[in-house]
Amino acid sequence: MTEKKQSISPNDGAGIKENLMDKIVSLCKRRGFVYPGSEIYGGLKGTWDYGPLGAELKFNIKQEWWKTIVKNREDVVGISASILMNPKVWDASGHTAGFNDPLTECKTCHQRFRADQNDVIAEHEKWHKEKKEKVEWTEVKKFNLLVEAKIGVIEGQKETAYLRGEITQGVHVNFKNVLNSTRLKIPFGIAQIGKAFRNEITPGNFTYRSIEFEQMELQYYVKPDEKESMRQYEFWKNLRMDWYKSLGINPDNLRFREHEKNELAHYAKAAWDIEYKTPFGWRECEGIHHRGDWDLSRHQQFSGQDLSYFDEETKEKYIPWVIETSGGTDRAMLFFLIDAYSEEKDPASANASAGKRIILKLNPKLAPYKAAVFPLLANKPQLVELARKIHGDLRKDFMIAWDDRGNIGKRYYSQDEIGTPYCITVDFDSLEKGDVTVRDRDTMKQERINIPALQDYLKEKLK
Repeated sequence: MTEKKQSISPNDGAGIKENLMDKIVSLCKRRGFVYPGSEIYGGLKGTWDYGPLGAELKFNIKQEWWKTIVKNREDVVGISASILMNPKVWDASGHTAGFNDPLTECKTCHQRFRADQNDVIAEHEKWHKEKKEKVEWTEVKKFNLLVEAKIGVIEGQKETAYLRGEITQGVHVNFKNVLNSTRLKIPFGIAQIGKAFRNEITPGNFTYRSIEFEQMELQYYVKPDEKESMRQYEFWKNLRMDWYKSLGINPDNLRFREHEKNELAHYAKAAWDIEYKTPFGWRECEGIHHRGDWDLSRHQQFSGQDLSYFDEETKEKYIPWVIETSGGTDRAMLFFLIDAYSEEKDPASANASAGKRIILKLNPKLAPYKAAVFPLLANKPQLVELARKIHGDLRKDFMIAWDDRGNIGKRYYSQDEIGTPYCITVDFDSLEKGDVTVRDRDTMKQERINIPALQDYLKEKLK
């Protein structure tokens, strides 16, 4: 199945018309952050490919998450569960029976939408009315979001399985395995980063809502005690908000939103979202959920296996409660890009009103390249040789870009546009004095640094 090439249109999500999103989409394609999936074949709506810079940025986001959630904690371990699982997993979790969205179709253009997204429906109707077209909707139907997969080698005898609709259940079905193979005691957590898949009715808003996406989740197991579990809940809720702020998101663009009673899952004791203020409205970035004992008790019931925890100190046996933090890697990357995007007047431009430079003010920890190395002149072998040596030495510890195209000003602005924090230029003084010019992305200030000190200089700046 092929689709028209992906673009932002009034029919995508909330109908993005803001110029900023057009600029973000253009930058991502032009600079190699994100490409439309299968583009040479017309694309497949709701799928995206991450280019060289996008893959690096996404990797850095996951590394920072893993460091915060797993590496820096003694009470959390990580796993990587299979994308394909026994179909009974999804029966136990309730996905096969209850993982449904209400679907309606516009009779005018035959596009399908979630019937509960009133803002999207209203925007679509407005779009048709502007074209003086009548809008009618089909009857609302339930639509299961799980993506089916057929397993087997003989046609007609293949078994139906599912690409996981969330990565959560891969942790819960391994609860006893992790418990028996480690020395963890309640409270403890199991973390995972991985792909999930959903038959989204209206994928859109660039990478915000896709068929294939990546999640970063923690399932934190606690004793079934109301007071203690809510203390843990508040701790993780605030820790996750602080994580986004610590990596450069403007606090004014972040907020907590508590789920309304009609939004809560029947098993949820509490649910709050961390939301980001996008050009298309406040949107969920991460959910923090108090899941009670729903997951383990259901899997114990459906599998017939004992998934309880025995406390050696108190001699109690119980099904733990779960505090979950569930964030989207793709969404986080999109929000980091939106928040970092900046346009400033170019002081070097002859036309001050027209000249401007685009800057991605990404936190250096997230930036795809930590620095770029240039020879001042690409036709001077001595400069190129020294610059190449510096580039090679720094690459042992950092992702470092190389650029010898065009004049030095264009190289600077090219690196600004992809978020590189520092540019290192080798000039003729470098040959005589053994130092280089280091330029700061955000301030454009320059300083001379001795070549042997560059490694430590970057390490200090990237702390």
